Amino acid sequence: MVPDSRYRKSVENEAEGKGIFTRLWLVSFFQGISTGFWLPALTNILRAEGMEEWVAWAFAVPPICALFSPLIGGALADERMAAQKLMGWCSLIGAVALVFAFGALDAGLGPLWFLAGLAIYSLASGPTWGLLANISLTHLGQGGKRYPLVRMGATIGWISAGFLTSYALHADATPVAGYAGAGARVVCGILAFRMPATPPLGLGKSWKSALGLGAFSLFKHRDHAVLFTVTGLFSIPLVAFYMYSPEFFEALGDKTPTASMTVAQWSEIAAMILLGALMVRYRLKTLLMWGLGLSALRFAMSGYAGLSGTIGWHTAGVALHGVCYTIYFVTAQVYLDRRVDPSMRGQAQGLLGLMSAGIGPLLGAFFCRWLRVVCVDDNGQGWENFWGVLAAIIAACWIAFGLLYRGKKPGK
Repeated sequence: MVPDSRYRKSVENEAEGKGIFTRLWLVSFFQGISTGFWLPALTNILRAEGMEEWVAWAFAVPPICALFSPLIGGALADERMAAQKLMGWCSLIGAVALVFAFGALDAGLGPLWFLAGLAIYSLASGPTWGLLANISLTHLGQGGKRYPLVRMGATIGWISAGFLTSYALHADATPVAGYAGAGARVVCGILAFRMPATPPLGLGKSWKSALGLGAFSLFKHRDHAVLFTVTGLFSIPLVAFYMYSPEFFEALGDKTPTASMTVAQWSEIAAMILLGALMVRYRLKTLLMWGLGLSALRFAMSGYAGLSGTIGWHTAGVALHGVCYTIYFVTAQVYLDRRVDPSMRGQAQGLLGLMSAGIGPLLGAFFCRWLRVVCVDDNGQGWENFWGVLAAIIAACWIAFGLLYRGKKPGK
């Protein structure tokens, strides 16, 4: 195993001479633009194909796959395979799977073929965000401060995809959005192989280690357990942002909902520029509390839009979503980089992915679908109740985190 301080010092020197920040930023950009092409439009695409009843399943498949792939990917990066190579292959396999999935829609093969392709894509791409975080935080000097700028590349990519989908491709409700995402994913994979070498720090020999199950030992530390648990619960209502924010824009009279959704990414850019400085000034607990508290306010604003019929409140809520998401999840990734043993960091990021992209969204896909059926009638009335319930759930997460998180490093 390579000592963490010496390893980081060597790679920081490498970063200064080879423009590593630029390469990381470009990978982040194409990662974001790939997902941004099709995910915000997915609900409307399925509705246009006559498969509205399959929306919940489409949003449940990626979380089901994320129950496995982020942990296994993190374990491979920690113990068996260079992280940049793993990310490259995951991206290329994901691109092929996206073409298959949206090609099935295009050919009218039915929802099960689409879901099968989406499952393969989700298994392949599940570890990639954690791998990008692990590589970036390992190789960047002042990792906690500069990493938000790398993640900003994904945000700019997502914004670009939204405008291209609505205004260039006119694909707000067609499988073309999926094909565009696949093309961008290929570029992401090729660029990933050019990221700095990030070899595994150890070599696990047990089946438990190979599956990434050793990451669950992190629950023995109270603050880690609180972070992972609250992240999973917080991720349940967040699914509604992708599932129903575009539909709610349409209900309020918006003709280009995919483009309108990018307002969240514009606010993310501002948040990421400021977050590095905020991390120097404020405790991680403070930033995590801000992320949760502002999220409750954000959903309440969409609720008021349903009550008043004013689209501006929903737009403002979506804009605030970008700030909340950045503050909470980027801070959580930096927390793990600072507080977890170097030999476990890939698995720790994978476990965060399990909670934020697996367990939480899996429960959220069905819960939010049920809540929409209960709250919103056939005339489009009742959105204020839908968003209000979700705001209350996040407020409960905020209270629980504030009471249970202590902010102590392991061993203290």
